[in-house]
Amino acid sequence: MTDLAIDEAVADRDGGVRRAGVYIAWLQLVFTLGWTTYVIYLPKLAAEVGIAPGAVILILMLDQAIFTITDTVMGVAADKVAAVVGRLGIFVGIVTALSCAAFVAMPFVAGAGPSAQIAFIAIIVVWSATSSALRAPPLTLFGKYGARPSLPFLSALTMLGYGVAGAVSPYLGVVMKDIDARLPFVISSLVLLVTTLSLIAVERSLAHRPAARRPRPPAKQLGRVPVAFIGAMLLLALGYQMHFAVNTAPFFLRFAKPDDLQWLMPVFWIGFNIALFPASIVVKHRGGLMVMGATGLLGAVAVVAAEQAGSLNLMIAAQFVAGAAWGCMLMSAVSAALAIGQTGAEGKLTGLVFSALALATFARMAAVAGGLQKLPDYAPLLHWAPVACWSVAGAGLLVLAASRLRPTVETA
Repeated sequence: MTDLAIDEAVADRDGGVRRAGVYIAWLQLVFTLGWTTYVIYLPKLAAEVGIAPGAVILILMLDQAIFTITDTVMGVAADKVAAVVGRLGIFVGIVTALSCAAFVAMPFVAGAGPSAQIAFIAIIVVWSATSSALRAPPLTLFGKYGARPSLPFLSALTMLGYGVAGAVSPYLGVVMKDIDARLPFVISSLVLLVTTLSLIAVERSLAHRPAARRPRPPAKQLGRVPVAFIGAMLLLALGYQMHFAVNTAPFFLRFAKPDDLQWLMPVFWIGFNIALFPASIVVKHRGGLMVMGATGLLGAVAVVAAEQAGSLNLMIAAQFVAGAAWGCMLMSAVSAALAIGQTGAEGKLTGLVFSALALATFARMAAVAGGLQKLPDYAPLLHWAPVACWSVAGAGLLVLAASRLRPTVETA
């Protein structure tokens, strides 16, 4: 092939991968909105089968415990399945079909009353385990077919779906509170299934494009970097959970009324979404670890500003910056996982990122279930935990990024 033909083939491949990125962003949006629907209706469905309101948090904790395990398991499985062209989409489609069937069944089984309590819990377990196929496995396509410089942009696209879902979630609770649960469960499952089955065509389209099979480095041991990376990711996720899920609403309530929260809480996600694509440019040139570390420190400063804010306008500004910082952290983490894992372990590393997010969510739910935020001795700890988590993780990631750059500088 001539140089011009090679350039055209690579451009065609990269264009196809970007279109796949838009598709996977939509997939993440639909899946996250389905999760929001589940959380909105779970108390009502649980009550129908005789589960006490206080036990609903335990069900949600069970979900996160399952995600912590299955996100990594699904990522490892995706690495193995993706070695065969066209198999990843089929794998995700089959598992998602089972997940959607369990999701649709929830409100119908709950309608049977207390006699269906065990079946209801069993269906939730099946849905939780199988829904992990929608997180790390689709992202494996980016690591397999995307050129390394395009990974930050693709990661930003994916996280945009997640961020948009976070922004509209407060409104869903208001809109759907009087709607029969069966309708949104069926509709969201059908949309998700159709979207997921399209992954088969997306994968085959990428595989048959010229230059789709870019050279891959030989498989090797990942070393200590992923361990430090995932440890830092866990701290960052804990900081996000404690700040947004525990502290943000009380912060706003210092200056606003409870009815205003549905308009104020999305400020965090607006910052999240706006920062994604500018940050992806920085990640392309400086690396995901460096941006994760720097924005971790920026997020810690924003949380301190929220703690000290003396007016609603200052609070809104601090929350916007905190959301922008979290968006940069999460997008950079996905990009770094795909880049570090480009030895055939893209799914494994990405799965570990999502497992860290689930484990952090579990820890936050456990703290809330235990009433720690109401205890005078622990309330200050929860308030300053995000600052500590983001500061320590941010500093550690900057050191890790510098250590990875040093051999390159010495070689040059």
